[in-house]
Amino acid sequence: MENGYKILVVDDEPDILEFLSYNLRKQGFQVFQADSGKTAISLAHELLPHLILLDIMMPDMDGIETCSLIRENPKLNQTIIAFLSARSEDYTQIAGFSAGADDYITKPVKPKVLISRINALLRRFGPTINPNEKMAPVLQEFGNVTIDYEKYMVKVDKTEIFMTKKEFGLLQLLTSRPSKVFTREEIFDHIWGSETFVGDRTIDVYICKLRDKLGEARIKTIKGVGYRFE
Repeated sequence: MENGYKILVVDDEPDILEFLSYNLRKQGFQVFQADSGKTAISLAHELLPHLILLDIMMPDMDGIETCSLIRENPKLNQTIIAFLSARSEDYTQIAGFSAGADDYITKPVKPKVLISRINALLRRFGPTINPNEKMAPVLQEFGNVTIDYEKYMVKVDKTEIFMTKKEFGLLQLLTSRPSKVFTREEIFDHIWGSETFVGDRTIDVYICKLRDKLGEARIKTIKGVGYRFE
C-alpha cells in the first residue's frame, strides 16, 4: 500500500537504481528514477518529490551540481535531498551540505538502515500522507496570517515575512492540524529528525522566533505538554 511519499532516486548505474527502487517500493513509497543529473532536475521540477536520493559520481553533471541547481527552484525548498555515495571524504560531504543537501549517507548501506534514515528525514513533513485523503490547500489564511505552502511564503497583515527553512517547517507542522497540541518530542522528530547536535533549548528558540514574526498570541504553550497554533 502506498504511503503517499514521492521519492526520486538518481544514479547512473541501472542495477543500483533498480535495487534501491525495489526496496523503497516495498515500503510503500512512490518511486521515480533518473539516470543523470539533467533528467533529475527535469523530473524534480515536474514531480515536486518529498525526497531525492542522489548519487554524487555521475557523468556530465555530478550530484553536487545537480543539488545546487535543484535548490534554485523555490518550489523545491521543502524537498529533502540526501546524498547516497561511496565517497566518504570530509571535503566531499562538506561540499554536499554546502550545495543544499539535508543528509549524507555513505555506501555500502543495508536496506533496513537506509529505510530508517529515509523515514527519519520524512518525519519533517508531519503526519504520514494518505493518498486517498484530500490534500491540504496550498494557500491558507489564519486571521491576519497568510501561508502559501507552495511558494514557501508567509505574510502578516499582507507584509511578507522572511522565514528560514526550519522556521517554515515548524510553522507548517503546527498549522497542519491547528487544534492539535504537538509535543516537544513530536516537533523534534518532525523538524530535526536525525540531526543529533541539537540543544535542549533549540525548540524554545524557534518558538520564540515564530512568535516574534507572527505575534505572541499565535502559538500557545500547553504547559508540560507542548505547543498549539491558534
